[in-house]
Amino acid sequence: MSDSRREAYPALGGKQVSDTSPVSLVCCDVVGAAAAGGSVLERAFAEAIATQGVVTGTAAYVRSMVQFDRTRGWPPADVVRSLFPEEEIRAQAANLAFERSFRAAVDRFGVLPLPGANEALAKLTAAGTKICLVSSLSRPALSLVMERLDWWQRADLVLCADDVARGFPWPDLVLTAVLRLGIGDVRDVAMVTASEGGILSARRAGSRFVVGLLSDVGDANRLLRAGATHLLADIGELPDLVASRPGLTTTGFTTASD
Repeated sequence: MSDSRREAYPALGGKQVSDTSPVSLVCCDVVGAAAAGGSVLERAFAEAIATQGVVTGTAAYVRSMVQFDRTRGWPPADVVRSLFPEEEIRAQAANLAFERSFRAAVDRFGVLPLPGANEALAKLTAAGTKICLVSSLSRPALSLVMERLDWWQRADLVLCADDVARGFPWPDLVLTAVLRLGIGDVRDVAMVTASEGGILSARRAGSRFVVGLLSDVGDANRLLRAGATHLLADIGELPDLVASRPGLTTTGFTTASD
């Protein structure tokens, strides 16, 4: 790794951004650990707002997709409410359309675990680390993804937006996992997520070990600004990172500073 990359992203070169504590629970954002998650969500969202007259080629569509990008990780119902803040009926209709479109998009394009994700979860479990799979998706949407990933048996607990008062970026999902699994200190929780909303949720809950999953150029800056303490380009390296709690490896990932 070049010196310029180390200077630009302290979390990339094996240095910690902040102190971390022993990890007894890993909260893993399901969408972030699944390939095609972002494109499926984006397609479903675009189709949902189209039912409300917000279509490709319009200024309203551009504004809506910018808002979608800014609110990645939020519950879809909250995203559409932010688009139609004074029109609850339209927001509810768009959310219902999103649920239909999401199922259709998953059927068309599929959802697979990221390479190494299954092995990483298995290693964490074998090491005695509890696993909570979390998502701001609704229960039906998350259940569909869990079925396609065949992940029901890979976690001690599965939580979605319907299980809490507030989804990402609020701390409710992480704190609910801590309570239900009997974790003594939220500082012993690691969050693994590809969204700013997931990172903010963990930091607001009090976690000191927040791993941002990298998938594209620009992710590093975006996730570090949100408060990630570590960055990971390969989820298969997660068990080693949890065991040693160093900075991160980024094999095969290119950043804008290269």
